[in-house]
Amino acid sequence: MLSETLAAGLEQYKIGAKIRTLRLKKKLRLAQLGEHTGLSPAMLSKIERGQLFPTLPTLLRIALVFGVGLEHFFVEGSDRPTIAVVRKEDRLRLPDRPGDAPSYFFESLDFPVTNRRLQAYYAEFPAGSQASESHQHEGAELVYVLRGRLAISIAGDEIVLEEGDAMYFDSGAAHSYRQEGSSACSAMVVTAPE
Repeated sequence: MLSETLAAGLEQYKIGAKIRTLRLKKKLRLAQLGEHTGLSPAMLSKIERGQLFPTLPTLLRIALVFGVGLEHFFVEGSDRPTIAVVRKEDRLRLPDRPGDAPSYFFESLDFPVTNRRLQAYYAEFPAGSQASESHQHEGAELVYVLRGRLAISIAGDEIVLEEGDAMYFDSGAAHSYRQEGSSACSAMVVTAPE
């Protein structure tokens, strides 16, 4: 059973509708498509109506009948806006580095989107954690503190942000994060390449 997030992510491609369009263009009935693919007409009907998502091998069988590549089913039309919903329970929580005492944990807030123009993360900095390793990357970064206090060292300066504070900076400069004070801290971090 697919989670709501995965189902919504797959629904945006309208795979079933694209299969139906190809089938009708070739003037094939479901039974005829079934003969060519080795799939039952009932299964094909469910796929076309969006009640069932095909596996990649199944989709490849269908694609071969119509002479299209798998990418045909995953390319979004230019008239369709990109939309992705990421449910809290579907996010994957990762440490900033492997080991016993990570500086922070982060969760991607936009992982289903391909060709992202920005990357958004929810970050948690445990109480008493050490500063993260200094790093840099192309583009810009925006940090918004949701709870607690967060110190950001950038280009030799340290700026302490309180709950509700935000900071924008050129992420090409070396920077690191550190939880400040006695309580844990959480923040939203958005990065955008140039």
